[in-house]
Amino acid sequence: MSQKVSIGVSVNGVMHRDEVEARQLLVHYLRDSLGLTGTHVGCDTSQCGACTVHVDGQAIKSCTVFAAQVDGCAVTTVEGIGSTTDMHPLQEGFWEMHGLQCGFCTPGMIMSAADLLSHNPDPSDDDIRHALEGNFCRCTGYHNILKAVRYAADKMASRETNPETAAADD
Repeated sequence: MSQKVSIGVSVNGVMHRDEVEARQLLVHYLRDSLGLTGTHVGCDTSQCGACTVHVDGQAIKSCTVFAAQVDGCAVTTVEGIGSTTDMHPLQEGFWEMHGLQCGFCTPGMIMSAADLLSHNPDPSDDDIRHALEGNFCRCTGYHNILKAVRYAADKMASRETNPETAAADD
């Protein structure tokens, strides 16, 4: 017999109240219940990072957290940080710097990098490498991913120091 749990969670700024299986993983709740398929299921063992999301502003691997554990929390997925018409600087950086090939790892990479940039707006290349070491990519060789994160950091710093430029970009 499966046990159901009531949860209330804000996902990308929208409140959701649902009954979930007590052992349902957050990654499956996001994908299957909410249709947010940007969060990918890669390994189910917390190794690849494709399922990385933010819970209350901190990057976590959603394949190792139960949906019930985020009751009362704010979850942000890759869909919640930008859109096709208003990309986050990291999304733009991955596009402009060719930081993706197949794109499978990209959402997790972006969410891990966003966590880094929220704490360290001017990371060194070693800081970026360290922040992304829990995310695997089988296609790119990481060189362009590093350039994409640097691009985003520079763009975000430029917006902070020159608000007029940020308004012109929008």
